Formats: sequence, C-alpha cells, structure tokens
Amino acid sequence: MMMKNLRDEGFEIGRNKTRRLMKQPQVKVRQKRKYKVTTDSKHNLPVAKNVLIREFSPSAPNRDWGTDISYLWTQEGWIYLAVAIDLN
Repeated sequence: MMMKNLRDEGFEIGRNKTRRLMKQPQVKVRQKRKYKVTTDSKHNLPVAKNVLIREFSPSAPNRDWGTDISYLWTQEGWIYLAVAIDLN
C-alpha cells in the first residue's frame, strides 16, 4: 500500500526500497484482519420466545425493552457495548 501510494505520487520506487525507508523512522505495517464470523445460528440451544411480536408502541413506560450487545476492537483491547432502551 505504501509503495502504491508513493508511486501514485510520482516516485519510482520498489518494494525493497520502500521497506528500507520505512525502517528508518520505525514505521511498521499492520495487516488488515480477515473478517471473522462470530454468530453460530446452527445450534440446538433453546431460543427465547418473541413476546414483542413487532408491537413497538407499548401502552405504558418501563414495559417493553429492546436490547443488543456487541464488541469492538480498540488499541487497548476488546471493549463490550451493551444497549438497553425502553420502547415507550
């Protein structure tokens, strides 16, 4: 990528010279991670019943809630994000 960017800017440079130049200021290359599937839909575990049945207008507050959980990679490691919202 660095070599391609330098070539796009008009420099005639090869892979080895690019590596050598990147070592001087200690620039390191980070490979892009492959996409990893984390959801296993083919299991025999019990699944919660859909009690909401797409009725997103509850009659009273604090009665129906929507939730989700996810995780994100940061420079400090994995962080987990959980969200719960009252649908009223």
